[in-house]
Amino acid sequence: MIIFKEHDDLKIGKIVEVNGNSIKVELDNYLGNLSRTIDGRVYSIGQMASVIKIHFGRKIIFGYVKMLRMSSEIDLLEDKRIMPTDDSRILEADLFGEAFWSESKNKLSFNRGVETYPLPLQFAYLTTKDELEKIYEAAEKTAASMHDPMLPIGTYVGANSAICKANMDKLFGSHCAILGSTGSGKSATVAAILHAVLAYRYENEKKLCSRIILIDPHGEYGKAFRDEAIVYRAYSESSVGGDTVSELKLPYWLMSGDELRSMIIGKTEHEATSQNNIVYEALSYARMVQAGIVKSLNDPDGDQKPDLAGGKTETDRENFDRDKPIPFNLNEFIKHIDMVQGRKIGKKEQRTASDDTRQKIESVLKKIRVLRSNPQLNFIMNEYLEASPTIDKILAQFIGKVPESENKNLRIIDISGLPNEISGPLTALICRLLFQYKLWQSSDERKRDPILIACEEAHRYVPNQGEAQYKEAQEAVRRIAKEGRKYGIGLMLISQRPSDVESTVLSQCNSWIVLRLTNSRDQEHVAKFLPDSLSGLTKILSSLTRREAVFVGEAAALPSRIKIKELSKEKLPDSADISFVDGWTNDLFDDTKLKEITNRWSGIQNNEDKSKENTVK
Repeated sequence: MIIFKEHDDLKIGKIVEVNGNSIKVELDNYLGNLSRTIDGRVYSIGQMASVIKIHFGRKIIFGYVKMLRMSSEIDLLEDKRIMPTDDSRILEADLFGEAFWSESKNKLSFNRGVETYPLPLQFAYLTTKDELEKIYEAAEKTAASMHDPMLPIGTYVGANSAICKANMDKLFGSHCAILGSTGSGKSATVAAILHAVLAYRYENEKKLCSRIILIDPHGEYGKAFRDEAIVYRAYSESSVGGDTVSELKLPYWLMSGDELRSMIIGKTEHEATSQNNIVYEALSYARMVQAGIVKSLNDPDGDQKPDLAGGKTETDRENFDRDKPIPFNLNEFIKHIDMVQGRKIGKKEQRTASDDTRQKIESVLKKIRVLRSNPQLNFIMNEYLEASPTIDKILAQFIGKVPESENKNLRIIDISGLPNEISGPLTALICRLLFQYKLWQSSDERKRDPILIACEEAHRYVPNQGEAQYKEAQEAVRRIAKEGRKYGIGLMLISQRPSDVESTVLSQCNSWIVLRLTNSRDQEHVAKFLPDSLSGLTKILSSLTRREAVFVGEAAALPSRIKIKELSKEKLPDSADISFVDGWTNDLFDDTKLKEITNRWSGIQNNEDKSKENTVK
């Protein structure tokens, strides 16, 4: 069959209403079972998100089906009189593009948007799989007309398995969101996209030196990228579950005042102002000691206000920025809280602080002791020493060359097992650190060094409701969402509950891959961010199969229903549900196994291993 022609076999009905980009088509009565057989293929009529076409001279106009209902139902909604004989079926569609077909050149020239609108009584036609393939190919060529790299991420549904490609610069540079309910294939979609980036070859088969940082709250992605990523974990075991990992180095002294306060004080908190000030004052002092502005408090009976260092003035102290990433000694920080803020010392006699003030001091000191005693937090709470890594070495973990980084341009930050009051400030620190790194780059350096941050379980770090422990993470991610594209830092938000993700951040994403969403609240939330002409696509979200998605936005050649590329088992994240039946076929753990796990939990095994290493040396 010749494609893009007005064939009677493809005719489905006539247009009865044109309203902006929306049209209504009255289906022919002889289409009893709403299907047609063309070239041995059966086509269903009126399927959600399927494509219909209208011929207008040499121009062809295309639309997405968004609804199919009886005309009597429409009359009822519009308070019109219902005729007993009126049982016609009305198909509603949103127009999305138009094209010219050159049969001699076998070429379709496609443009998104509609300039010429169809008229009532014109006929609407089915679009065949061959025609759909041509539409998607033409749309992708138009999208890549400026030599933009196109990343294969899956296939178009109903278009002869034509490969779906995303504009990589727009997908990452203008932020994107991957949304889907549990079990929809969300983690597999993230893995498929990242594998596609790592496998991508540019001009002359050159491999990309990507800079991708994936924050992994469940420890599920390391398995999928064993040979292509460095996995950093907050605790120091060299191997857990058979996966080789590196210890994350992200010391406390890199934190801003707000991040440090959030980690120490937590979310309690009606108290907060006085305890916050305790942390801020001690931080200023500890950093000023390291910067050589004030002297160290070596004498506990000294003056209440630390003396200025030689050559420094009161102006130096007053103008000091406490949030500069200057390393400082944690013991100096604690000493200022205990010895200076915890006491009031006069020139002639020592006067202790009030009981209320001392109680707050003790509360802060106790929280610091708890943090320091937790073996899971050694990566952040270990005391600063002269041999400690500098800020450039710390940044290299995420975006630089490190000894184990050959051919590994994906960095996975595994924060599984960390308490919520730590994971929030930690995410804030990583995002803020990378943003400030970009901020201090020259324009040329930004162009040569773009960064992508992929944030799994985004609703934890940028929730729609302001939870205290995530306040700093919210601000850090929000700033990247609003300003990141100017500095070359992109954001990929991944969530199973889009209605719980902060609207301000989600609205900054310009491309969406939306898998099955079963919650009506989530569906309505997603519909708010889609253009009005595409809102009908959200009606199919609850019926998508696993790995099926609606792909819309700047990175998509066309808003479309796609099937994400299927990966082999070894390339999939370890996100499958645990089988109770398979697990319960095994015997109960004995004392030796329980001891092994509890030692790992408490850090005893790790300390024993270090002792053995020191003994051997």
